[in-house]
Amino acid sequence: MTLPTQPITLSSFDMENISFRYMEYDKKEIKNIDNNKNNSEEYRPYNRFEYIQKRVIDFLIGGGLFILTLPIVGYIAYRIKKESPGPILFTQSRIGLNGKPFTCYKFRSMHVNGQFNPYTQENDSRIFPFGNIMRKMRIDELPQLINVFKGEMHLVGPRAEWDILVKDYEKVIPGYQNRHLVAPGITGLAQVCYPYGRNVDDAIKKLEYDMSYIKNWSLWKDITVLWKTIEVVFGKRGM
Repeated sequence: MTLPTQPITLSSFDMENISFRYMEYDKKEIKNIDNNKNNSEEYRPYNRFEYIQKRVIDFLIGGGLFILTLPIVGYIAYRIKKESPGPILFTQSRIGLNGKPFTCYKFRSMHVNGQFNPYTQENDSRIFPFGNIMRKMRIDELPQLINVFKGEMHLVGPRAEWDILVKDYEKVIPGYQNRHLVAPGITGLAQVCYPYGRNVDDAIKKLEYDMSYIKNWSLWKDITVLWKTIEVVFGKRGM
């Protein structure tokens, strides 16, 4: 597979009449990832001060989001039960910081005991109608606030990927394990800039965004990702 070598610029956006450069992203970065050397100088975990900044955002914004969404959680539970018998929450083993597995929580959006397929397809029959709405609005991710408060995730970071898929990706995608230098996030650069992954090619594309995020992390980048997430939730620029 030949990856694009020319850098591209993602779109800018306006917030309260102030224009901001949204994000710069260089598709050449994935070529700099060495599966054997780990490239620690370019890709590294957060230092102590950066980690504190991340956790302040996690608790301030995450706590506010938890309180704000409490009134609609009951409605979500009602719609799930109405359209698809089974548990309200879906749990799955995901890979977190330093490659350690943890139990990730989501609102269930698929029928129980559906045909096994590790990837979600377009017009996937396993997804019930309200589940499809939740996925488009990303509100199925809300229970992951539990993971954030437990310290297993951040609000913003690489997607928490299923452990079964991670094992496969690490065999065929050079440097894939480098995305685990930081804890995963409920939302992130890859999540808001690229659709749901359906195959290994998509995983490679999303890895590019993840490594760009890790290499160029800043508090401002987290703020812009959170703003972009709001736009996705309200359908303004959803994928």
